Amino acid sequence: MNALAKIAALAVPLSLVAAAAQAESISFWTMEEQPERLARQEAMAKAFTEKTGIEVEIIPVTESDLGKRATAAFAADDLPDVIYFSLQYMQPWAEAGILDIDANTEAVEELGEDTFAPGALALADVDGDYAAVPLDGWTQMLLYRKDLFDEAGLEPPTSYANILKAVDALGNPPEMYGFVAATKIDEDFMSQVLEHVLLANGASPFATDDGFDPKALKESLEFYKAIADASPEGELYWPQSRELYFAGKAAMTIWSPFILDELAGLRDSAPPTINDDPTSTELAEKTGIVTTLSGPSNPDGAAWANINYLGVSTSAEDPDAAIEFIKYSLSDGYAETLGIAPEGKFPVRRGTEDEPEKFTEMWTTLPVGVDRKAPLSDLYPADVIDEIVTGLDTAQRWGAEEGKLAEASRIVTSQVVNQIVRRYIDGEISVDDAVEQINEEIGRL
Repeated sequence: MNALAKIAALAVPLSLVAAAAQAESISFWTMEEQPERLARQEAMAKAFTEKTGIEVEIIPVTESDLGKRATAAFAADDLPDVIYFSLQYMQPWAEAGILDIDANTEAVEELGEDTFAPGALALADVDGDYAAVPLDGWTQMLLYRKDLFDEAGLEPPTSYANILKAVDALGNPPEMYGFVAATKIDEDFMSQVLEHVLLANGASPFATDDGFDPKALKESLEFYKAIADASPEGELYWPQSRELYFAGKAAMTIWSPFILDELAGLRDSAPPTINDDPTSTELAEKTGIVTTLSGPSNPDGAAWANINYLGVSTSAEDPDAAIEFIKYSLSDGYAETLGIAPEGKFPVRRGTEDEPEKFTEMWTTLPVGVDRKAPLSDLYPADVIDEIVTGLDTAQRWGAEEGKLAEASRIVTSQVVNQIVRRYIDGEISVDDAVEQINEEIGRL
C-alpha cells in the first residue's frame, strides 16, 4: 500500500472518531439556577448521559441576563448547544438567527406535534415550522368559591357575563367582596391580569392598524371597572388578592398557579386563614379554577400563559445530539423536568402517541409544597386538574400571533394601559376617552 492509499484508508476512521467526539458532549444554558433546581437538572442530565453516552455541561444563566448573553455569544459563534428560555425571547432570537429552526422543528415532529398542548405549540410557530420546543408553562387562573357558587346556583365564572352575575349575587363588602381585581399600576401583576382579561375578549393592541378594536376594548374596560368596583378600595395586587381570598373574604380573584400549594396549607409563610388551622385543605376543597375566560367579542375565550422552551442554537456542533437531549427532557426525563416546581410547570407535552395522557397523569403525582408536601391529585379533584392543564390549549399573549411579541413587551412594560385604565376606574375619564387615549399612546410606542 502506497502512502496515498494509507492516508485514504485512515481518513474514514478518523472522520468517524471526530464525529463521535462531537456527539460526546453538549452545553446547556438554563434559567433554573437555584441549587435545588440545578440538582434536579443535573440528575436528569446524568441519566441522559448514562443512556446515550452524551455528556451535558449545565451552565446556569440568570433569566434577565439571557438576552445580552445570547446576543454576545451569537456574535462570537459561541452559543451553547441547547438553551432553556422563556417566551419573550423566542421571536427575537428566531429572527436574529440564534435558534436553529430546522433542528427544533425536527425535535417537535419526532416527539409528535399532536402530543403537545395546541396553544403552547402555536406560540412557537414560524411559517409552519417551530422556532423552539415547548417544555413547560403555566396559565393564569381565576380562583372562585365553588361552594358559594353552587349554593347560589351560579354558573362557573368562565365568561364576563357569568363573573358579573356572581359579583352581584355574592358581593357583600366588607364581609365578602365579589372580586379582588389588580389596580396597582406599577406592578407586573396588574399588567398580567389586565392582559388576561383583555385577551379573553379578543382585545389586542394589534387588532387593527390603529391599535385595539374600539368595541372589544370598550367592552373589556367596562368589565374591568365592574370587577374593580366590586373590590376593596386602594392599590391592590397579589398580596391583597391572596390575603382576602385566603381569609374567605373574596368570592373570586385572579392569581398564578404558584398559589396552589399555599391554598392547600402547605406553606407556613402564607397559610389560609379561613379557619383556625393553617395546614387545612378546606379552602382548596372549596375552590374552583378557571383558566380560559371569554368575553362578548370572543366567545371562544383565551388563557394568559407563560411558556418556557428548549431550543437548539445555530452554534450547535452536533444538532442531532442536541435534539436527543431535548427529546429526553420531554420523555424519560420529563418527571425531573416538571418536578422542579410542579405547581408552576404544567406539562405542555401531554403524553405520547400511544399514551396520550401519560405525562399529565404523571404530573398530578409530583409533590408540591414547601413545609409539607403532597401531590396535586391529593389536593384537587380531577375536574380542577383538567381545567388547569387544558388552559394551555388556548394559551395566548399579545403579539404572539402577529409575530410582534417584542412590540407587545414594550407596550406592557411602559404601563400606559395600566395607567389609563386606572384613571378610568377612578372616574377621572370616560370609557370612550380611555379607549382613545390607549390607542394614541400605544401608537406613539
